[in-house]
Amino acid sequence: MRDAGRDDFVYFIAVPTRWMDNDIYGHVNNVNYYSYFDTAVNRFLIDRGVLDIQKDDIVGFVVDTGCSYFKSLAFPDAVHVGLRIGKIGSSSVRYELAIFRNDESHPCAAGHFVHVYVDQRRGLSVPMPNCARALFQSTLEVAASA
Repeated sequence: MRDAGRDDFVYFIAVPTRWMDNDIYGHVNNVNYYSYFDTAVNRFLIDRGVLDIQKDDIVGFVVDTGCSYFKSLAFPDAVHVGLRIGKIGSSSVRYELAIFRNDESHPCAAGHFVHVYVDQRRGLSVPMPNCARALFQSTLEVAASA
């Protein structure tokens, strides 16, 4: 996804860097990129009405993540996380994400994030809720028509 541009993503969230995000080398530490991914995915789900963190019995648990780094970020850069749906399974979804610095057109980092839907009470994988499936499918269709 190194060559992906902003137009390749259907949802964006802005996340400010913080002074404490910088490490001893003067750039945002790699662990923060995963936090940006997590924030973007969950904000997307909340904004689209398919996640109520206080009430839902069935939620997505992270089972796989990955990130490739291309350029450094540093405080006070503005981070823009782009999200698209990569794959929909029966109980899982793969999000593809890219982190853009300020107004740059190519990402500083790109990665993926996989949720498996789980019944929290039983701790078992379950089929994805219909509302989530519909959202992911419509997001795929928007991306395909762009």
